[in-house]
Order: sequence, then structure tokens, then C-alpha cells
Amino acid sequence: MKKHAVLAIIVLFGMMAGNLSYAQSQINIIPYPNTVLRQEGFVDLNIVVNIRGNSSQNGYLQKLLAERGISVKKDKKSYPIYLQLTNDTSENSESYALSVTKDKIEIKAPTETGLFYGMQSLNQLLLESIQLPLLTIKDTPAFKWRAFMLDESRHFHGAQAVKDILDEMALLKLNTFHWHLTNDQGWRIEIKKYPLLTEIGSKRDSTQIGTWPTGTKSTVYDRKPYAGFYTQEQIKDIIQYAAERHITIVPEIAMPGHASAAIAAYPWLGVKKDTIISVPAKFGVMYDIFDVSDERVRNFLKDVLEETMALFPSKVIHIGGDEVRHNQWKESKQVNDFMKENDIASYAELQVWFTNEISRFVERKGKRVMGWNEIMGVKLHDYVNSDDVLVKQPLAKNAIVHFWKGDVDLITDAVKKGHDVVNSYHNYTYLDYDYNKIPLSKSYSFEPIPAGLPLEYQDRILGLGCQMWSEWTPTVTAINKHIYPRLAAYAEVGWTRLENKDFQRFEKNIQTLVTYWNAKGLYQISESTGSR
Repeated sequence: MKKHAVLAIIVLFGMMAGNLSYAQSQINIIPYPNTVLRQEGFVDLNIVVNIRGNSSQNGYLQKLLAERGISVKKDKKSYPIYLQLTNDTSENSESYALSVTKDKIEIKAPTETGLFYGMQSLNQLLLESIQLPLLTIKDTPAFKWRAFMLDESRHFHGAQAVKDILDEMALLKLNTFHWHLTNDQGWRIEIKKYPLLTEIGSKRDSTQIGTWPTGTKSTVYDRKPYAGFYTQEQIKDIIQYAAERHITIVPEIAMPGHASAAIAAYPWLGVKKDTIISVPAKFGVMYDIFDVSDERVRNFLKDVLEETMALFPSKVIHIGGDEVRHNQWKESKQVNDFMKENDIASYAELQVWFTNEISRFVERKGKRVMGWNEIMGVKLHDYVNSDDVLVKQPLAKNAIVHFWKGDVDLITDAVKKGHDVVNSYHNYTYLDYDYNKIPLSKSYSFEPIPAGLPLEYQDRILGLGCQMWSEWTPTVTAINKHIYPRLAAYAEVGWTRLENKDFQRFEKNIQTLVTYWNAKGLYQISESTGSR
């Protein structure tokens, strides 16, 4: 791939204030703005500029301009760039307006977040050239939830890798970093009340070696000790780093399944109580799950969430809820007695009951839970019997359903029951899938609102997430190969309205970002990352 030059042929589509306006396809910004008006001419920023306005982000813009080789000086005679915070509460808080004229550049927005996004659009124009086209952009996102998920439970990548991803998310106006911190193969967050979670749960003796999609069948293990976790101080630093980029971090603490690492640390958390297990080296769905019939276990999970919520400002806490094998619950007299005492009809309903209790606890803290769509008590897996999904009690209304698998009618069912939904349908959004399964064109074609969903429910679709599961990507280089350039496609899916999407334009615009990512060492071009 080569850096794509500015197109020489322009398309006339109207007149405005005596200036020629040009086709939107001439603007090289990802995600593509929803309203663009291009005028004839350019302004060359190979000059000294002066930043003015009432924003707290003047220093950030100065740093950004310096990275593009543009000098900033407090001189009234210099070319001005205005950052204007309007504080207009009637506007979408993420919206912005950007205008480039011969006399000035002006970015207006109702919030600092909107100004930040306006600066990212300017930044991308400068990545192409410091000779900027004259234009006017008025922009607001299609969806409020535009997320990337990193699984660090299977493989731990460290603070710098997270910060590097946050930088690229900011450039692409992605606003939610979903941080998968616990699972069977590793517990990655320090919980001070329960130190063994990291002293034991963050370590395993070996790691299964394989490739997607057949890796779980592999009999090859590296037989090397593996460990890693984040202290609460490290997490605070990363949260601050994300906040400076207007990104909210949503932590995920998996429950009641994917619990092996926690049970290895504290065996009484499991159904079998005194049975000692190790943190699994094998990937896949394990059998060990939390004993949610035990009040002590439920209190443990509330303690963990208490510390987690104190760390993370996010109003949403993800509790996982996926891939719960019911075998141990079925075999437990205590669990079955508890179900009878509480009129719980099935093991799926037991999970709904448990989710509702956790939801009430989280709501008392001013937050809400989110979970993969198994939290609704639906059958998604062959290992779940149909008899086990009889559910009488409804899921807590405030719970966000994170759709990842199953018939898309489940989304319709969720929104009709009053739930907000984030759509992360795995066949379109799982970044661990290779490029043969999800090429760039398929990533770009994803639409968070299912076809045929009645208009009255469409506001319930908060947006989308793209997920980087890490079983078979043990290194930062490996995850980057899967993330880039598809991350840009998901950013445009989340920001650009459906009627404004254009894959051919996107393919052309992505070349500038590919060149940029190559220069940063984030993305290495290969046949496996082809666009189609």
C-alpha cells in the first residue's frame, strides 16, 4: 500500500457564498464527518500559528501541531486557530464544527469533548498534508457507544500497550475502552481486600499454544510460567490517560462463569468449596463457576465490585455473564436447595436472579451493570440444555445487554423489554478472527441497528463494540496485526450515519492512516490484512 495522494479531479455540486464546493469524498478524515462542505482553495500551514479561545485544551493542540511540524507563537499577527467552547446544552455533547478559511481555523463545540474531536479531524487533515482544504464541517456521532475491548486475562500486555491503543482510539473518536480484566486464565486487577486474587490468580504454570479457530484442540503447551496484573495505582494512571483523551474505561469482572482464576485463589468461591484447582493453562470454557447460592460468595463479588467501582469513574460496570456451564450447579445439593427455597425454575434463571442482585447492588452505587446476552437467560450454546433456560423472572430493566451471539431477534426481544443494547455480533466485530473470516470490507459493512427493528426501539441501540480476545495473540505485535486497520472501520461504523458511509471512499482514506501506523510501528502490511 502507498500513501494515497489528494485526488486531482473534483466534482462540482453547488455554490455557496460565491465559492465552489467540492464532493465530500475529497476530505480525508476517518470516521467520515456527517456534514461536509468543501470550498475552492487551500491554506498552507507552513507558517507560524497562534492558538486562541476559551478551551482548556490549547496546550494539547499546540503539542499536536508541533508533531506535524507547525510552529505556535503568541503573536496577534500569526494565523489564528480558535478553540471556542459554546456550552450549548441543546447540542450533542460530542458534536463539533470545524471551519478552515484563508483567514483562520475555527473549532466550535458545546463541550471539551466536542472540541477534542474537532481537533482530531484537524489532526487527520494534517496527516495528509499541512496544506489544508478550505471547508466547513458540522459533525455529530451516529451512536453514543463506540467501544474497543481488550482482553488481558488470557494474555497480559501492560500499561504502555494500553496507552498506545488509547492514542489510536482518540484519533478515531472511539469513546469507550472495555477492559476485560478477569477470566479463567488470569486475574489482572489488584483487589486489596483479597490479595490472593493477584498473588495466585494472576499466575499460571503454562500456556496452551495454538491458532484461531482450532487452538483449543491443541495439545501443545509452552511450559513457561506466566504472570501479570495491574496495581490500583497503575489503573488510576491509565484511567487518567484515557480521560485526557475523552475515553471512558469500562472494566469487566466476569461472573458467575469464567471464574477459575478466582477459585484457584480462594477455593471456597467455587461450588466444590475445598477442592484445590490451578489457574488453567488451557483456553476455552471451563467448568468451575462461582457458587452464587452462597451468601459469602455473593458478598465477595460485591466487595470486588466495590473496589472496582471506587477506581473507575464509569457509570457502567461489565459483569461478563457469558458461557456459564451449569454442570457444577446441577450436581450441588446446596445450589438446588437454594433454587427450591427461592422458587427459581432453572439454572439460567438462577443466573438471572444473581444478575439482578448484583444489579441492585451496583445501582445503589449510582451505576448500572452490563453483561453479555446470556444474562437474559437465553440458550446460546450446545452445552446448555433447553430445560435449563426456563426463566420466569425478568432481567433488571437497568441492565445493558451486550449482544454477541445468537439470533439477532434477541436484540429485538431485549429492546422491547426496555433494555439498552450494545451490538457486538461476533461474526462482524471479533478482532481475534482472522482477515479471511472478517475482512476490512465486512468490518465496515456492520450495522449496529438490525434490519427491520422498529423505529420506536432504535434509540435503545447504544452503539457497538469491537473485541480483541487474546487467547491466540500473546504479543503486542500479534494483537496489532488484528486491530489495525479494522479499528478504523469500526470507528466509522459508530460515528458516520449509514447514509453517509462509502466503502470505496474509506478504502482510499485509510491509506493515510496505514502509512501513519506503519511509521509508528503499530501496523505491518501483509497479505493477511487485505481489505476485502
